[in-house]
Amino acid sequence: MKVLVTGGAGFIGSALIRYLMAETEAEVVNFDKLTYAANLASLAPVADSPRYHFLKADICDRAAVAAALAEHRPDGILHLAAESHVDRSIDGPAAFLDTNIMGTYSLLDAAKAYWQSLEGPAKEAFRFHHVSTDEVYGSIEEGLFTEESQYQPNSPYAASKASSDHLVRAWHRTYGLPVVITNCSNNYGPYQFPEKLIPLMIIKAMAGEKLPIYGKGDNVRDWLHVEDHVRALWLVFRQGRVGETYAVGGRAEMTNLEVVERLCAILDEVLPHSPHRPHAGLKSFVPDRPGHDRRYAIDSGKLERELGWRQGHDFESGLRQTVTWYLERRDWWEPILDGRYGGERLGVGSSASQSAQARQAS
Repeated sequence: MKVLVTGGAGFIGSALIRYLMAETEAEVVNFDKLTYAANLASLAPVADSPRYHFLKADICDRAAVAAALAEHRPDGILHLAAESHVDRSIDGPAAFLDTNIMGTYSLLDAAKAYWQSLEGPAKEAFRFHHVSTDEVYGSIEEGLFTEESQYQPNSPYAASKASSDHLVRAWHRTYGLPVVITNCSNNYGPYQFPEKLIPLMIIKAMAGEKLPIYGKGDNVRDWLHVEDHVRALWLVFRQGRVGETYAVGGRAEMTNLEVVERLCAILDEVLPHSPHRPHAGLKSFVPDRPGHDRRYAIDSGKLERELGWRQGHDFESGLRQTVTWYLERRDWWEPILDGRYGGERLGVGSSASQSAQARQAS
């Protein structure tokens, strides 16, 4: 099997490709524009594999997508390319509309033409897997999001992802394109870009900097280890029912404050000689973001019942593994902080503005 993965140099995309290289015989084409949060160093473990191919290209470039499909003839597409940071969508929504909406349209248009050109078993087996987020459902006070929950996006990012979900559904219903959709909760784990909550707090705590927490820190998120997520993605891609949506959650609800306090406790334990202990003393509360959703929580029951998916990480062990990884892999994240990968400086360890300091996961 050969698959085309869009956004394969991002956090979840690179985890998916590493999984496919290690656990399957699939051949992978990584189609990535290499924007600020993409990092080919995340794919160093598989870069020399004859089953891995990299194309630097933009999903908004319909001709580039069509050329990649014509050259590589994949058996399916896993679409992960997206602008994904809520704070950035508030500051500059245009990039989110371009990539998440128009980019998905461009990809769907090229995929439809390619799929229609296939014949026999190849056409029957083709799948377009669209990877989305629980943020399209808005905030929930009680209960859990399911595949039937009403869409109520509250940020430009969430609205752009909701739009892309609707486009994928429309291409299935109108043109028959064989699609599956997944909506996941907050991911965490190794190789996550350091502006997100967990890596940001780890790195700042190691440096003895303030740990910026929005509002009172009482916003609730459901945390899903990225390695569990990518196993779910591959399972849905291969066995999910065409036209169906599957929710992927971590069964690990907790407030942002609880997450920070837990990782601080782990750092206190593994860095007994740190001058910054207790690391929880670095907590700092900053003004809340506009339209901050109160709670996300997702029900993975359909995925578990129909496809037999099970989590492999509980949050405590997954967080400990993640903290250890960031302690040991300065070679991966330090170049990001000082812009050596061609991106912006993130401000960790510098006198960056409060808004930059406060950037974190939703």
